[in-house]
Amino acid sequence: MKTDDLISLLAQDAPIRTRLGPLLLGALLIGVAVSAVLLLSAIGIRHDMASAIETARVLFKMVLTLTLAVTACGLVFRIGRPGVPLGLSSLALFVPLILLAAGTAAELSAIPQDAWETAMLGRNARFCLFFIPVLSLAPLAGFLWALKNGAAERPSLAGAAAGLAAGGIAAALYAWHCTDDSPLFLAVWYTTAIAAVTATGALIGSRYLTW
Repeated sequence: MKTDDLISLLAQDAPIRTRLGPLLLGALLIGVAVSAVLLLSAIGIRHDMASAIETARVLFKMVLTLTLAVTACGLVFRIGRPGVPLGLSSLALFVPLILLAAGTAAELSAIPQDAWETAMLGRNARFCLFFIPVLSLAPLAGFLWALKNGAAERPSLAGAAAGLAAGGIAAALYAWHCTDDSPLFLAVWYTTAIAAVTATGALIGSRYLTW
């Protein structure tokens, strides 16, 4: 049997199609809940969040990370089904990228050049690089477990999508604690942390999601 024929048969397999969606939804809900509890119990929400969320930088940070989480989760919910097109879901990932580019450009124009480095380095870069991956562990594990019950055509890509979604979720949660609000900080440190989770997901997926 040719590979294309096998993929077509799997795409028509109703049990896989109906089972994977609820599994992924359960993984998402449990992963978010576990990570949220970890955030609240370990470090908590920033003390000035009630007033900080009214500022443009903090609001932008919340919108950006949530947009990434939503768009990446949308890709995960499709990538485990063979034969399902990924075009729109993949293109949606450009939305947070465009937002980040626009926010970074606005920040560079709003503050003097001698303040760029300070804004980029922030105060908690190392903790950001540590805690976003920690918060991503539960969603990543759940997504990979759920995708194992599907039939991803490209295991590495599926694992990367799971890692990107988990990293986006973790960043969206960590944003409630983080006091570094500059888009320059997001562009460097949040992106680096999420990229590390994405790479980890790709590596695990290449071995765990094979079928």
